[in-house]
Amino acid sequence: MSLIAIGQLTSTSSLPHNLTQCRTLIARAASLNCKALFLPEASDYIASSPTESLSLCQPTNKSEFVTGLRAEAKKHKLAIHVGIHEPSWTDPKTKIRNTVIWIDENGHIVHTYQKVHLFDVDLGESGGPVLKESAVVEAGEKVGEVWDVEGVGRVGSAICFDMRFPEMSLALRRRGAEIITYPSAFTVPTGKAHWEVLLRARAIETQSYAVAAAQVGRHNEKRVSYGHSMIVDPWGKIVAEIKGREGEDNPEPEIATAVIDRELLAKVRREMPLNRRIDVYPEI
Repeated sequence: MSLIAIGQLTSTSSLPHNLTQCRTLIARAASLNCKALFLPEASDYIASSPTESLSLCQPTNKSEFVTGLRAEAKKHKLAIHVGIHEPSWTDPKTKIRNTVIWIDENGHIVHTYQKVHLFDVDLGESGGPVLKESAVVEAGEKVGEVWDVEGVGRVGSAICFDMRFPEMSLALRRRGAEIITYPSAFTVPTGKAHWEVLLRARAIETQSYAVAAAQVGRHNEKRVSYGHSMIVDPWGKIVAEIKGREGEDNPEPEIATAVIDRELLAKVRREMPLNRRIDVYPEI
C-alpha cells in the first residue's frame, strides 16, 4: 500500500503565482511521505481569452513553471502528475495542446498525454457558461499509454471532459491501468450535476482507482471552477475529498490523501470479474 495526494488550487493567468501555490501543495504532500502528488488540469495557468492563452503557452523546456516543478520533485523525491499547456506541434501560432505530464521523483518528465475530448458547450440557457475549448486547443489523437509507478501501481491518464467517455477509461483498463487520473477544471453547473457520479461510475466500471485533482474558485471574471477533488476506490467508495469552495474568490490551496491498496483492487477484480461479451458487442 502507498499514500498519494491530490491537490486543489485556483490557477490564474500568473504562472509565478500558480507555481507558488503548487510548491505549497508539494511541500505538504512531501511532509506526509506521499509517493506522488496529483495536480489539476491547467495548473500552469487559466487565461481569460484564447489570445491570452496563446501568449502564455510555453514549451516544457522553456517553461519556468515546469522547470520549477521538476526542481521541487527532485528536491522532495516526490513524483508529480500535473496538467499544463504546450504549443501545438503543427500550428503553434494559433493552437495549443492541453496535456498532462508525469514528473518522476528525480525531476524527469517520463510520461505525457494530450487531451482527446475537448470541452465545447453552451450552457447559456441554463444560466451557465459558453465555452469552446477547440477554439484554441488542438485535440489529441490517441489514448495514452499506461506506465508503472514503483510502489504505487499502473497509471493511465485522462483529462477532465475525457471522463464523460467510458470508452477511454475502459481502453486504459484493458492496457493494464489500476489508477486512472482525471485532472480537471469542471464548471460549477456541470460539477454539481455530474462530477461525483461520473467519477464513481468510471471507478466502478473499470474496477480501478479514479484520481481527480480539480481546479476550484474564481480564476478571472469569466471563469469559476467547481473543485471537490476526490479519489474513488475500485468499489466506488470516495476515500478522499476536498471541499469545493467554488463560491470563494481566492480559496487556499489544499491537499487530501488516500492509500492505494492494490490488495483491495485485486480482491474486487477477483470477486466480481467483468467478463465482457465481445461475441455480442464490439470490444473497446
